[in-house]
Amino acid sequence: MLKPMSVVREAIVADADDEADGAMAEGAAAEQANGRVEAGRKILPIVEGLVLVAALIAPLVLQDYLTVFATRVVILALFALSFDLVWGYAGIMSFGQALFFGSAGYGVALLARDLGITNIFLVLPAGTLIGLTFALLLGGFLLLGRHPSSVIFVSLGTLTGSYAADRLARGWYYLGGQNGIPSIAPMSLGSYDFTEGPAFYYLVLGILVVVYLLCRFLVRSQFGLALAGLRENEQRIAFFGYKAQHLKAIIFTIGGAIAGLAGSLYAFHEGFVWPNMVGVVVSTQVVLYVLFGGSGTLIGAVIGTVIVEGVSFWLSDNYRDIWPIILGLLLLLVILFRPLGLISFVLGERERVGSFGSRIKEKHNAP
Repeated sequence: MLKPMSVVREAIVADADDEADGAMAEGAAAEQANGRVEAGRKILPIVEGLVLVAALIAPLVLQDYLTVFATRVVILALFALSFDLVWGYAGIMSFGQALFFGSAGYGVALLARDLGITNIFLVLPAGTLIGLTFALLLGGFLLLGRHPSSVIFVSLGTLTGSYAADRLARGWYYLGGQNGIPSIAPMSLGSYDFTEGPAFYYLVLGILVVVYLLCRFLVRSQFGLALAGLRENEQRIAFFGYKAQHLKAIIFTIGGAIAGLAGSLYAFHEGFVWPNMVGVVVSTQVVLYVLFGGSGTLIGAVIGTVIVEGVSFWLSDNYRDIWPIILGLLLLLVILFRPLGLISFVLGERERVGSFGSRIKEKHNAP
């Protein structure tokens, strides 16, 4: 059972105030931190609202081919959201997030090819379940051992899983080998087929909004508070009786389920799947999305995906020979000078910890 919210809140606040010189300095630091949190809580909904409005009107102003591109970006933003939950909130560096993304894509492609199943109410839950299952198995192996797993062990373990899946897909004839599975039938709802265009875009956007709201509720819940404390100081949270590895395994599994949902949508939107979808390249790509936008805020993952994909599209069209170099330099500059991502221009570092339940200020003002 999760401990009372005040217990973990005290752990987080205590960790932030350990360097205070005395009681007066500690109270002043808490007041200042609380002010930054309140400012972040006011700015964050504005940023989220602006992003949503821009996404809603995008198909109305974009050309058809750009609407197709925008649909792909929204799907990748959903994928980035899954990684931000795992890394930004639980501190698990997963270099194998594409394993869940691509395995779900292959799974729904096989359902469409071999069984003729394309109904949206069957393929999307199936893809989500595939991602969840793979994440549960891999997370159970890496995180639920007798001894706590180190960050390096989990990083290398997920990286190895992604690489092994890539080699398996390339060498398995049933999965199409190097060519993957082409010509996937469109996802359907009754007699209606979801093809590239505004309908598919708004479907994907609606799913992203729903998942985003669920993730926002999760990270602002008592469970999310425990995750925040886990990321800030795992030993302190374990001292309060939490089973840190179990918390990590739960959020890792949830992230895998969301990645599986994104992979299912991606497979039907692109019309084919290929080994790179489960490989290291895509796993690294999603890390860059979250790094660029800002981890631990959810909206940062969405913004990072939009900007990286948009800049890549523009550079590849105008600087075909050197665009990867330019993009790499831009990413490097952002990581060097804004390590908390672009979202840190409007949100402070304290917002990554968040504010839960009663305000911190009330605790310090209490007699």
